[in-house]
Amino acid sequence: MILNSLSGRFLALTVLFVLLAEVLIFVPAVARFREDWLLERLEKAQIASLSLLTTDAQIDADLERELLANAGVFNVVLRRDAVRQLVLSSPIPGPVEQTYDLRDSTAWTLVRDAMQVMMRPGNGVIRVIGNPVREAGLLIEITTETAPLRRALIDYGLRTLLMSAMIAAATAVLLFLATQRLILVPIARVVRHMTAYAAAPEDARSVILPTAKVRELRAAEEALQTLQTQLTGALRQRERLAQLGSAVAKISHDLRNILTTAQLFADRIEDSADPAVARAAPKLVASITRAINLCETTLAFGKAEEPPPRLAPVALRGLVADVAEGEGLGPGGPITALVDVAPGLVLQADAEQLMRVLSNLVRNARQAIEATGKPGTVEIGAGEDDAEWWIRIGDTGPGLPPKALENLFAAFQGGVRKGGTGLGLAIAAELVRGHGGRLELVRSDAEGSEFLITLPKQTGLDTE
Repeated sequence: MILNSLSGRFLALTVLFVLLAEVLIFVPAVARFREDWLLERLEKAQIASLSLLTTDAQIDADLERELLANAGVFNVVLRRDAVRQLVLSSPIPGPVEQTYDLRDSTAWTLVRDAMQVMMRPGNGVIRVIGNPVREAGLLIEITTETAPLRRALIDYGLRTLLMSAMIAAATAVLLFLATQRLILVPIARVVRHMTAYAAAPEDARSVILPTAKVRELRAAEEALQTLQTQLTGALRQRERLAQLGSAVAKISHDLRNILTTAQLFADRIEDSADPAVARAAPKLVASITRAINLCETTLAFGKAEEPPPRLAPVALRGLVADVAEGEGLGPGGPITALVDVAPGLVLQADAEQLMRVLSNLVRNARQAIEATGKPGTVEIGAGEDDAEWWIRIGDTGPGLPPKALENLFAAFQGGVRKGGTGLGLAIAAELVRGHGGRLELVRSDAEGSEFLITLPKQTGLDTE
């Protein structure tokens, strides 16, 4: 039901309060209309009486009836001095039911009398006393019937209520639209971001960007942005620490073996003058170097915190050309780059992070081809459709070993080269996920390997 929503309840309360305000205006307005109606009858009666006061002769009975009919009264009594004088008169259809003195009526008295006239059906005779206009006497008194007054009050009340209802409806709609725009839409936007963030905390695009103009909503969006940023960093750090912890046993074992080998060679250097020492020294240095590199790489991965991507237009062809040149894939070398990227293709991404991803994939492809000792080609293609951009990186290498395929994007487990840690693909996949995209292996066989990067064009969060 609409009343179960915030907007529906706000609309209902707005209509209720506006109608209440209109009622508080309506009641005094009806009381004032009744007073004006009676004062108008007194004024018409006074004008009618002037025809008699200006002549000493007796006026015709038909003229007297016409004057009283035009004034809407049965008789007129005028007190000019101490004497009360019946100026005009006609037969009264019934006894006088009520007398109203407008000279000293209070606001409450006027409201009460107006409500009594509206609620009392039928027709009756009332006496009305007031002050003559332009001080033409001490008082003027008339008798009249209530039916015309009641009809006028009901007609005026209905028109006032209709106008009040129209004003209430227009006010409610305007307030509803204003509240919808200023409050409910920003709240819905915050809810969408919270839902999207809960579904994919790794997607940096789901971190809200404060845009609200209302100070309180702006503060809520900024607090949510801080919370999401901190939580995303904590989740990434936790994931990396978990991966680091699972690798500690393997690292300890490998490091112990490496250092044991180094220790044996060191003992031979210290205790023997054998000429073989000259041949053993490079092995010792290589063993220690591998141990140092392994430790440094592990510690760097455990401490690294990738910032959210700063999306901006990126000309992909120029970026791909820089990556190919950096990896030495020139036209005259044994390994060449085949680039199939339209010159005008521009996508929204973090240029630095995208270059790191492409460099890692192109480097892996180059090293896979170099391991065969044969010439080859690294193919880089890109395109787009209505929903996303895509980038393909393929090579003519020997394909990935089965062991690497099992945990391709897992740190310390998906290494492709001998002695590799597998951090390159893990970090590349993380950077692509930060853009809301995917990095996946399309194929890997004897003819080579092919990776696919997809980046979405829209987040779907800020559309209204």
